[in-house]
Amino acid sequence: MAQPTVARTSGQTTKAKAKPPKKRRFRDSFEGLLFAVIAALLLKQFVVEAYRIPTGSMENTLLVGDFLLVNKFIYGAKSPQYIPFTDIKIPYFSLPPLRHPHTGDVVVFEWPGDRDEVHAPEPTNYIKRCIGTPRDTVQVINRVVYLNGKILPFPAGVKFDTYNIMPKGYPNPQIFPEGSGWNEDNYGPIVVPWKGEVIHLSSKDYLDWKIFIEREGNSCDLSNNVVYVNDKPTTEYTVEHNYYFMMGDNRENSLDSRFWGFVPFQNIVGEAMIVYWSWNPAIPMYDIFAKLGSVRWGRIGMLIH
Repeated sequence: MAQPTVARTSGQTTKAKAKPPKKRRFRDSFEGLLFAVIAALLLKQFVVEAYRIPTGSMENTLLVGDFLLVNKFIYGAKSPQYIPFTDIKIPYFSLPPLRHPHTGDVVVFEWPGDRDEVHAPEPTNYIKRCIGTPRDTVQVINRVVYLNGKILPFPAGVKFDTYNIMPKGYPNPQIFPEGSGWNEDNYGPIVVPWKGEVIHLSSKDYLDWKIFIEREGNSCDLSNNVVYVNDKPTTEYTVEHNYYFMMGDNRENSLDSRFWGFVPFQNIVGEAMIVYWSWNPAIPMYDIFAKLGSVRWGRIGMLIH
């Protein structure tokens, strides 16, 4: 009689051991969830991230209401540059880039600020097309872009709302750099700066470079017709970073490098890859049937180029 009792006890003990305690099951679930969250955050930070198009500056290539996936790995993804939910910058590191932006790439980048601002009021990501890379000469003649003296073909999705071209000699006071005498339809020529370039400084071109130099983290002042960089008189300045010239495909309705200047490589976030969703953002979510009816099925899965 003792043997059956032992057998039943052994069976009950084995069954109890097979079923983990509630605390253990909760811990396993929590650890699994935590791992998934960390993996998702790492992918978002270093590999690919979703973005939404809020403005029409890239029409008709990208439309308001398009949702994109952006490759952050290709240009060398960065660790977080700001304390979460604040505008406070923190030290960060960058992964080595697989390549640098090419002319024609559709690029997401951190806006450097308005023409006369050293820093943007708050971190803001823009999306534009890369028109010029370091050492390139960019010029716009009657809305046609010339790169190093040759016509740069219009992107397939380029858009002009009117046929009214602003003639050369009619300056737009908002154009970069200040006092250039250019406008958005007749712009340049201007050379995109590169790391190591030596710029000549004088009282005549002081305004051309003041904000540029200050954006690189240096002071720049003019006193008695002498330029001072970091409180030292100088006639030269060596550029510290590579830069890019960005322009929207909606050429008449794009605030871009023509208005606020060059984009340094460290501001580059990634290259736009694919549209994964698209609908009309003007329709409110509570009108769910109209919202779903506005889905642009033909744009879903569209590669961006």
